[in-house]
Amino acid sequence: MLQEIVIKANAEESIKPLVEAAIRNQLKTLQHGITRTKERIAEFEKRAGVSSQEFVESLKAGTIEETLETIDWNMELAALKLLEGQYHSLSEARID
Repeated sequence: MLQEIVIKANAEESIKPLVEAAIRNQLKTLQHGITRTKERIAEFEKRAGVSSQEFVESLKAGTIEETLETIDWNMELAALKLLEGQYHSLSEARID
């Protein structure tokens, strides 16, 4: 879905470089969040001895007990999906 945002500013200098820098900074922040989230997911996988895919399948099938650990793991997976989606969307943004 194509989205367009119009930014108007009462400034003498161009704000385009500022907006571009803000987007770059946000992409760096998102990438850092993705990296940290992947590290936490890897820790869950190591402790449980299963991949996240196997974990999700077991969770859906109801063959795994819901604990604080499994809730945290599931939340990290949801956070990763959100962060990656935001990164993808923002990385495709173009400023004309």
